[in-house]
Amino acid sequence: MSTPTTSTSAPLAGKVAIVTGASRGIGAAIALRLARDGAKVAITFASSPAKADAVVSEIAAFGGTAIALKADAGDTAAVAQAVADTVATFGGVDILVNNAGVSIGGAIQDVKLEDFERVLAVNVKGVFVATQESLRHMKDGGRIINIGSTMTEYAAFPTASVYTLTKGAVAGFTRGLVRDLGPRGITVNNVLPGPTDTDMNPADGPVADIVRPGIAVQRYGKGQDIAGMVAYLARPEASFITGAHIVVDGGFTA
Repeated sequence: MSTPTTSTSAPLAGKVAIVTGASRGIGAAIALRLARDGAKVAITFASSPAKADAVVSEIAAFGGTAIALKADAGDTAAVAQAVADTVATFGGVDILVNNAGVSIGGAIQDVKLEDFERVLAVNVKGVFVATQESLRHMKDGGRIINIGSTMTEYAAFPTASVYTLTKGAVAGFTRGLVRDLGPRGITVNNVLPGPTDTDMNPADGPVADIVRPGIAVQRYGKGQDIAGMVAYLARPEASFITGAHIVVDGGFTA
């Protein structure tokens, strides 16, 4: 049974976090963990209001505070408004987790331009806008945590080149931001999940039999596995970790 968060067990007490794309999967797990650690959490969602409300209700059930905001990560105006609404509700932004992402498969010569532009809008432009808008309100010592992919380290299967391209852009953006924001004590890190059981890449999905034999711990990751690393990076003791690309993949790329 969940226990209420207390001041003595809440390393993120007094902090405000935004987690994009957090109505399910890795994003939901991150939102729940940050709330358990004491942060007030704003989660964004594109098309699953019931699931987003369920995450907010679960957080409220253990004494946490959260709101759900409809904001497709590919809609720059909606992303900017979600940040503004978070600030209006909670008074600022201390932690931004750029989690929202989409993927398309298929041979590169068959990818439609409009599909490519959609992935680019969500995975790259959405990250840029959420970061830019959050920084307008983020105090010194804040945290930006991007969710990348081990596909940029090891392309385990074909047909994912567009997704990998966008996650490579996120890796480069992370490195650049480190130099921009270091003087303010704002850390920027990139967490690279390996095969993780989500709607995008289910443990029983079409590529599971290809990738599972390469996972050293012999199982797909869970959202909580990624959330644990994000939660650590958000804590005060992680203030000297910035510019890191941290693989969380059960040994998949070892």
